[in-house]
Amino acid sequence: MRIAIVTDAWTPQINGVVTSLGYTRRELEALGHEVRMVTPQGTRTVGLPTYPDIRVALRPRRLIREAFREFQPDAVHIVTEGPLGLAARSHCRRRGLAFTTSFHTRFPEYIQLRLPFVPLEWGYAFLRWFHRAGRRTMVTNETMRAELETHGIRNLVFWSRGVDTELFRPREKDFLTAERPIFLYVGRVAVEKNLEAFLRLNLPGTKYVVGDGPARRQLEEEYPDAVFTGFKQGEELARHLAAADVFVFPSRTDTLGLVMYEAMACGVPVAAYPVQGPRNVVAHGVTGCLDEDLATAATEALKLDPRACREAALARSWRSATEEFLDNLTPARPAPLAVGS
Repeated sequence: MRIAIVTDAWTPQINGVVTSLGYTRRELEALGHEVRMVTPQGTRTVGLPTYPDIRVALRPRRLIREAFREFQPDAVHIVTEGPLGLAARSHCRRRGLAFTTSFHTRFPEYIQLRLPFVPLEWGYAFLRWFHRAGRRTMVTNETMRAELETHGIRNLVFWSRGVDTELFRPREKDFLTAERPIFLYVGRVAVEKNLEAFLRLNLPGTKYVVGDGPARRQLEEEYPDAVFTGFKQGEELARHLAAADVFVFPSRTDTLGLVMYEAMACGVPVAAYPVQGPRNVVAHGVTGCLDEDLATAATEALKLDPRACREAALARSWRSATEEFLDNLTPARPAPLAVGS
């Protein structure tokens, strides 16, 4: 099957969406499918306001038109609600092509954090309009489905996530030599990640922030005792994660938080708020601690057994997650009726 996956989020961006798509593409191709990633890569782009590191295609309609004409997909999946996603939606609607979508990011909340005067419901009205044109919208868990249904988004199905347990595995802790315990965060350094809630905590040892983003310079100045490493990928990222004592995930808005699975695969327990995302990843008191007092969650997580974290991660594979994705796809065009039917 020829599968077109349209996404505004792609390399060189580093985030959970890009990671998920990379593993999904690998597994689809291993299963014998032909995959075309339709992304801004290699085209003229412009940086997003307030976040110039994220770049979007300048001529998305032309890019979509040419990609679909060349590839002739059997199934179309639209990942993001950005310029490419909008162009793909429009193209499919005009040509009578069925497609699926997925929900990854709480854009209404992110916009409101930057522009408080924009009503939250405006963002969800846009999401309702965008996703109702698709045959199915994929979400990661039941909590997310129930929440989106309250906003009027329908036809929701599950698409879970896996973790690379060969790359992310327990390793020697001496890769990081700072004072212990080491509490570590990995991800974008941006307002929506609520990083100050972590950096303000009165904790023993050392705080690490692995990642980059528009808020990094300000936070480095305000919290000089924390170690900011910038972006890390692959083996270097895995070594940082495995060397931590607790992974701290302060976000209140993430729909999942793939990096929590990666930390658990390294045998590192998670500390987080008891909100959407962490509640669907962390087994409280087993693979991490969830508490409205994040300092309590972090200190209690130190007491947990790293082996339980690793065992939980081993139960999640990218192959099974990709099979769910495949089951959710719909043919771009209906099959012709057999003669005599």
